[in-house]
Amino acid sequence: MKKMNVGIIGCGNISSIYFENLKTFQAVHVSACADLDLDRAKAKAEQFGIAKGCTVAELLADPEIELVVNLTIPAAHARVCLDILEAGKHAYVEKPLAVTREEGRSILAKAKEKGLLIGSAPDTFLGGGIQTCIKLIEDGWIGTPVAATAFMMGRGHEHWHPDPEFYYAKGGGPMFDMGPYYLTALVAMLGPIKRVAGVAKISYPERTITSSKKFGQTIAVETPTHVAGVLDFHNGATGTMITSFDVFGGSRLPCIEIYGSQGTLSVPDPNTFGGPVLLKRHDSQDWKEIPLSHGYAANSRGIGVLDMVYALNGGRKNRASGDLGFHVLEAMHAFHDSSEQDRYYVMTSTCERPAPLQQNLPYGVMD
Repeated sequence: MKKMNVGIIGCGNISSIYFENLKTFQAVHVSACADLDLDRAKAKAEQFGIAKGCTVAELLADPEIELVVNLTIPAAHARVCLDILEAGKHAYVEKPLAVTREEGRSILAKAKEKGLLIGSAPDTFLGGGIQTCIKLIEDGWIGTPVAATAFMMGRGHEHWHPDPEFYYAKGGGPMFDMGPYYLTALVAMLGPIKRVAGVAKISYPERTITSSKKFGQTIAVETPTHVAGVLDFHNGATGTMITSFDVFGGSRLPCIEIYGSQGTLSVPDPNTFGGPVLLKRHDSQDWKEIPLSHGYAANSRGIGVLDMVYALNGGRKNRASGDLGFHVLEAMHAFHDSSEQDRYYVMTSTCERPAPLQQNLPYGVMD
């Protein structure tokens, strides 16, 4: 396996787990990192033993770097991805793929024009928890999937995040922040989405920050903070989904459940990589916890990058693909559009359901 030189652009909150994991993968060599704040890039390079902390322009000009991981804020995802592709490098971007569908299409078009590969987070569906669920569905343990539910109910980020403003700007909100995890998991288990009906609202037009850095400052909310709706999948299953930053008292709803003709599957939190996976068959009174059939159960952010490296070396499609990322992006907008237009939104995109992983792969290896 050829080791690939990888660069990282964006050295903020989420970057540490990428640095930590990518350094453990034998097929990946993180050779540089960059940030608009050069001091921050240099600090991350020193912290994780990266050879070079530099400007974005310097990283993109490095001829040794073949793939760049884009960990910038969502509003910058498209611009930075296009710069990466224009520099002749493959791009893997944190979720969402872009803020608008037009931006997403431009990324896919530029990648096709340049003959380069796009990857998009989240890659949590490659973890042991959801891969186990995929195997159970494929092996017939719940029969034919009939319906699904997905719930992400929380109070928002202003009480803990040091810089929570972008979560309430356009391109933010619960659907664009957490929806990618849930929708990607659903597509990985059930396949692509056919149409969406949604309702979306801003419950509180202003938020007060209570995290220490900006305590007492207020945020004008520009995007819906409670989004609910239904999805029809091409395989015939129907999904019910709610994402909310407006639930302040907690919730006991499951993250995801899949209902089949022979049983029900309780899917673990799609923002994690592990379990528990619970199964209740039609002929049983009790839920049974199923041992994970696959690895990558710890926080393995970055395995989508690893899979992309294997795809490039092996001439196959990557699983956390740009097509999947765009399909999820369109579905998120579909909830908002359906609510505004008072009608079903019929999806214009589709994607292949990502190929399941082999079982029991050593950490840092992909099939």
